[in-house]
Amino acid sequence: MAGKTKKYYDKNPKAKAKKKKYDKKYQATEEQKKNRAARNAARNEMKKKGRVRKGDGKDVDHKNGNPKDNRKSNLRVMDRSKNRAKDRPRKKKRSKKKS
Repeated sequence: MAGKTKKYYDKNPKAKAKKKKYDKKYQATEEQKKNRAARNAARNEMKKKGRVRKGDGKDVDHKNGNPKDNRKSNLRVMDRSKNRAKDRPRKKKRSKKKS
C-alpha cells in the first residue's frame, strides 16, 4: 500500500520535482555524506558478523540516533518498518531574530 506522501507526490508533479531538487542538494552536503558513509560502515560491519544480509528487510539502528557513533553497544538490528517509524531526536529550532 502506498503511503499518503507518495500518493501526494504522484498527483503533484511540480511538488515532486521541487522535492527531488531539494533532496539532491541536501544529500550532497558534506555532513550528509559523512553520515551516509558512517551508516554504510555500520551495515557492512553487521554483514561481516552475519547479522544482516542484502534483501532481508532489516536495518542497523543506532540506539542514540547518531549515525557516526558505530560502537558495538550502540548498534542493533531491527525490522526496517520499526526502525523507520521510530521517533528521532530532533534539532532545536532557532528562533528568527526580528530587527
